[in-house]
Amino acid sequence: LRDESDRHGMRMVVELKRDALADVVLNQLFKMTPLQTSFGIILLAVVRGRPQVLTLRDCLSHFIDHRRTVVTRRCQFELRKAQERAHILEGLLIALDNIDAVIETIRASADPPAAKASLMAKFGLSDVQSQAILDMRLQRLTGLERDKIREEFEALQAEIARLTAILSDEGLLLEVLVEELEAVAERYGDDRRTEILPFAGHIDDESLIPEERMVVTVSHQGYIKRVALSEYDAQRRGGRGKASMRTKDEDFVRDLFVASTHSHILVFTDLGRVFRLKVWQLPQGSRTARGKAVVNVLDLMEGEKMTALRPVAEWPEEVGEKFLFFCTEKGRVKKTDLTLYRNIRSNGLYAIELEDDDHLIEVRQVAAGQDVLLVSADGMSIRFNSDQARPMGRRTRGVRGMALRPGDRVVGMLPVRDEDGDLLTATERGYGKRTPLADYRPQKRAGLGLKDIKTEGRNGKVIGARSVVDEDEMIFVTDGGTLIRIGCQEVRQVGRNTKGVILIRVAEGEELVGLAKAPRTDDDDEGDEGDEAAPGDAGSVAEGGASEDATPSEDAGE
Repeated sequence: LRDESDRHGMRMVVELKRDALADVVLNQLFKMTPLQTSFGIILLAVVRGRPQVLTLRDCLSHFIDHRRTVVTRRCQFELRKAQERAHILEGLLIALDNIDAVIETIRASADPPAAKASLMAKFGLSDVQSQAILDMRLQRLTGLERDKIREEFEALQAEIARLTAILSDEGLLLEVLVEELEAVAERYGDDRRTEILPFAGHIDDESLIPEERMVVTVSHQGYIKRVALSEYDAQRRGGRGKASMRTKDEDFVRDLFVASTHSHILVFTDLGRVFRLKVWQLPQGSRTARGKAVVNVLDLMEGEKMTALRPVAEWPEEVGEKFLFFCTEKGRVKKTDLTLYRNIRSNGLYAIELEDDDHLIEVRQVAAGQDVLLVSADGMSIRFNSDQARPMGRRTRGVRGMALRPGDRVVGMLPVRDEDGDLLTATERGYGKRTPLADYRPQKRAGLGLKDIKTEGRNGKVIGARSVVDEDEMIFVTDGGTLIRIGCQEVRQVGRNTKGVILIRVAEGEELVGLAKAPRTDDDDEGDEGDEAAPGDAGSVAEGGASEDATPSEDAGE
């Protein structure tokens, strides 16, 4: 905070951190400080002798009624006073017109009461008029004074006519009321110092965030960030790629996915806990920025790591529409209704019960009756219907999904959404292949499964797999922070148990560690790096397509 107040007024400057959102910070200031204040009023008033809570319209209506009563009573009072004065002036005019006879009558009277009685009897005057004549000074007998009396009498007659008309005409009464209010505004009114603007209620922070596609990147040491998808240009397969994150020598990028800024993120840890965030709440950085430590974003326990992040665009309205399907390294699976994770406290919830030596590796959304496919590091795969795992509660252990040979572990799990799609498998040495999902026949869960890809020799262990179609694009990332984005149609379609083709050329000592599917955008241009297929790719394709079926010894898991 920096105080820049001076003689011209108060000014406070709030300096923001690099990854802070100005509109969100301002909204927080509005909510948590007196910068924006709301206060309530109770329009309680006594109306016709009874207390009553009024609306603003009722207040104005009762105020107009009150002003109408005030104006009416004032006119009545002024009319009465004018009539009384006119009555006196009328008597004085009679006396002035008969001044000699009046003087003679007064001189012939024995005392003032007798004089008053004589005047009343002789000239037909009232008691008030007679007394006014007796009280009149002699200077009023001059011609000038006589004219003043006559002018005053005529003015009173006009005022009496005006007041009588106001009291008999409601329209004239309201005109008087309006004129008086305008006179008050003219005399006392000034410019409003408080600006009144239309306000529909509380402004949510999310409404200040534009909806945009983001690439969320997570490193092995727990650094996370979000980058606009538009910053990554499409390239040809076999290229050198672009740096997606600047990492330390001992750190590497291990996970990334694409989601909208308004999407929810369910963050699952290797200990089976789950947190809920919005994508816009993640720190935003440049394409090469390292990001922000996860411990500054989530309330993680010591030694706990993120293992799966699932974006949720919309929550189902009814129970049983969508499920979360969990998978662990030891091949255990569990299905839980997605609605159970709608409300999650800030310190997280336990989403699955794990054995001491097991870890959660993947969580996906599945619908009722949908198939899922598990892939192991040794290149085995199994496909079965998710309904074979009955729905369970949050903190349960689940059932066996895949039997594993010694030393093997599950590295990926995906739901089968498009039967006409393909399974794209990638290995740690940058090789991979695309195989029709129809080649993976459904089986009973808990089996060894079918051979998916050869892991001997150049390929290395499987690091993951995704369900794709020709129009999809894939993002591949290495542990050195190098990223490449290629179209799936550039990866040749082959059968199971093949070696595949090169996806990204990895440097010596570098390994492929992550892959994610990215939507193709109309303004994507092919990058300058890797526009031409590297030499040797044709041989790789031919070698990878040599065998479509596993040998009996390799496919014993069937």
